Amino acid sequence: MGNVADKSTCRPAASGQSDRVHHGFSAILGLELTVSLGFLFGGGVGTEVRGTEMYRSYPVMRDLYEQVSEWTGLTVGQILEEELPTAQEERQSAGTIRETALALGIHDVLVEHGLRPSALGGLSLGAMTASCLAGAIGRRELFEMLAHTRHTPELPPESPEQGLALAFAPVEGDLVAAYRGEGRAGVHLSGVFGVTADGAMQILMLSGERSALEEVAADLPPGTIAPLPDRPIAVHSPLRGHHREFMAPYVGAMPFTAPELPLFSCLEQKKLTTAEGVRDLFDRNSTDAISLPDVCAGMKEEGVRLALIMGGSIPDGILRFPFPVVHVDQPEHVQQVLTSAFDLGIDLAPAQTGR
Repeated sequence: MGNVADKSTCRPAASGQSDRVHHGFSAILGLELTVSLGFLFGGGVGTEVRGTEMYRSYPVMRDLYEQVSEWTGLTVGQILEEELPTAQEERQSAGTIRETALALGIHDVLVEHGLRPSALGGLSLGAMTASCLAGAIGRRELFEMLAHTRHTPELPPESPEQGLALAFAPVEGDLVAAYRGEGRAGVHLSGVFGVTADGAMQILMLSGERSALEEVAADLPPGTIAPLPDRPIAVHSPLRGHHREFMAPYVGAMPFTAPELPLFSCLEQKKLTTAEGVRDLFDRNSTDAISLPDVCAGMKEEGVRLALIMGGSIPDGILRFPFPVVHVDQPEHVQQVLTSAFDLGIDLAPAQTGR
């Protein structure tokens, strides 16, 4: 995979998981004495089982899962590793709870040892998690909202099947023209993930009617469009309008406050500084397109020189970032982070773990 000393790609060394965090930190020792640390959270729905090793290794994480169980009505087993419900909206809700619990748990492990962020950002669900950790909404309120989404009315049986796909577009040129989506009914550009680590392509997300996505894939060279068969909801598109409408009264009543830490939106390149700005993010999240480059650009402008990526929802070594990144999703990664922190001059003073 190449050495992480290539700061443009920020890819970890290929010598094994146990030393990849160490290599990530060692490669940036020359940046400056004090590093501005960002925490970055991915989106997606936690249908995969992740975090069991972290859960078993850290009491603070087990305590969090017990709390989440009380707030959501799911058992700890359902949150951690059991099969998710089959009904579409219930599955979506439980998956978001699983993903958020993992991300918050990893955050809590780091903060328990004194590693705290100076800036926060995330994609989609990750933006909501980041908002919570920035102090804009309480943990209980966040998880209760995620649990409430299970009541989103299902679409009528005759509605067209929905889907997601990844698109690989040339870095140069019109991104919309690259997948011929302009004017094509049923296809929406719903996400921009950024340039690949080798600089050759840009990864996009398409949402829409499954048949329309399949037509796009058939029209372009093989490998240009990669449908995601296990993603039956057209997130970040107008097709989620019924979900946004259903959740609007709930989101409107949530007790948001102004963020206490720098917080960056994934819906546009913007720092969120007010309660209403965060509320707007929560309201628009299901129907509006997301952008990881916008989040990263804001964090870089804030002075972030190193970002820790919580959990596994942002793939390791695939994307190019404007600063070095280190993925943290296994106990050995945490230990390597902590043993390297002093070398970087990171302040290990105790910190709050969020509202």
